[in-house]
Amino acid sequence: MTRAEFAASPPPSRHSIPGSADLVVIGGGSAGLVAAKTAAGFGAKVVLVERGRTGGDCLWTGCVPSKSLLAAASVAAAMRRGHEFGIDASDVTVDFARVMEHVKDAIATIAPVDSPDTLRRANVNVVSAAARFTGPRSLSLGANTITFGQAVIATGAAPALPNLPGLDQIDYLTSETIWGLTELPPRLTVLGGGSVGCELAQAFARLGSAVTVVEAADSLLPAEDREAATFVAESLVDDGVTVLTGVTAESVTGQALVLADGTRVEFDSLLIAVGRKPRTASIGLDAACVAVDRRGFVTVDDHLRTTNPRIWAAGDLTGHPQFTHTAGMHGSIAATNAILGLRRTVDRTGTPRVTFTDPEIAVAGIDVEAARRIPGLEVHTLGHEHVDRAIVERETRGFTRLVVDGRHRIVGATVVGPRAGETIGEMVLAIRQGLRTRDLAGATHPYPTYNDAPWNASIVDVRSQLARPVVSGAIKVLARIRRTWQRIRAN
Repeated sequence: MTRAEFAASPPPSRHSIPGSADLVVIGGGSAGLVAAKTAAGFGAKVVLVERGRTGGDCLWTGCVPSKSLLAAASVAAAMRRGHEFGIDASDVTVDFARVMEHVKDAIATIAPVDSPDTLRRANVNVVSAAARFTGPRSLSLGANTITFGQAVIATGAAPALPNLPGLDQIDYLTSETIWGLTELPPRLTVLGGGSVGCELAQAFARLGSAVTVVEAADSLLPAEDREAATFVAESLVDDGVTVLTGVTAESVTGQALVLADGTRVEFDSLLIAVGRKPRTASIGLDAACVAVDRRGFVTVDDHLRTTNPRIWAAGDLTGHPQFTHTAGMHGSIAATNAILGLRRTVDRTGTPRVTFTDPEIAVAGIDVEAARRIPGLEVHTLGHEHVDRAIVERETRGFTRLVVDGRHRIVGATVVGPRAGETIGEMVLAIRQGLRTRDLAGATHPYPTYNDAPWNASIVDVRSQLARPVVSGAIKVLARIRRTWQRIRAN
């Protein structure tokens, strides 16, 4: 399968286009799928318009393929370090074509859940067309026009491209097109050291590419805790990645990326991973009276309503965190508000994010950098050299940090290490429910697990409370009273 063939997966089959609908959903990614199914579940007449393939970036070019690739790369890395456990494996051989078949198999297994047929069984009318607003309550779908009572815009975002002279002269890669590769690039340069850039850089390095990452900020993952980013950078270097930070790209000349300091980074393939931009330019938002900001993101209120009271927006194009789980929640909120007339709001409290490198970085709530600027918040850190599961698996490069307020409620957490994405789920619940460290410390956790880390960090905070003079003094008084009472009863 060529890169072009893979990118041009069959679109949804054409379905009858009604003249009107209670709700029209534009875009068949995570936000659009949830919105359409939610509204149809309420009995609304729903039309979902998707010009390409349902499933969105998450299924076809994001979460599913990237995590499939990372899984294969992780196996290769584990085999190479088997000697640390007394297991000597022969030379690791990577068959890149078979790795990519694994990626495509994962996509094919999950794809039916998001398919047009599945949507139609949920009473969603799926239309394959390019949608464009022609007025505040109407859309053109090719040669057809449809009016709507309410609409949800969920067209997502696409990879952003830098203004880099010479870039248009080469067949560069993005997070959308890299999945069409049939051969492992001998030399891969990644422009951008954020989550996408770091994940793909590590994966390709472990599979055998000579990888260089170029990041303009002074560290990789500039949005994350500095120590966490350092752990990831060290891990990438251990995997053979060349990391260049604090330097910008000036141009592309032939098969070289020219940096501001004059360095030439030769490559066979260049991956652009400098962020994402909203897909809002071609859907006629002006005609719909829907405002966007200077970056092109749709302006929404806390209920995801746009400047047109009949139109809502959900997912990556809102300027909110660009995650699949955020998009799904948006879809539910927008559809519920549109069809039932409720006023559900977007709750960003505890919204998690995960960078799936090795080690993983997972964050929820107030991050450490923000916590240090907010009076009254405390940060408690537990290094994973104190986590027994990490010790037995030789994975102690990491830590857990809890951010607590003056009442010792957990308001933020950062976890760095294996399975951090799983561990952070408990922290999201704790933040959302306003749990205190004593609540977490008082819940028995299974041993030994990586989840010991937030539990033990909570215990540390509880013990620090007990050690305060007033509290410790009161405890000693109670203990004396108890002993006295026992002596009286004994006599």
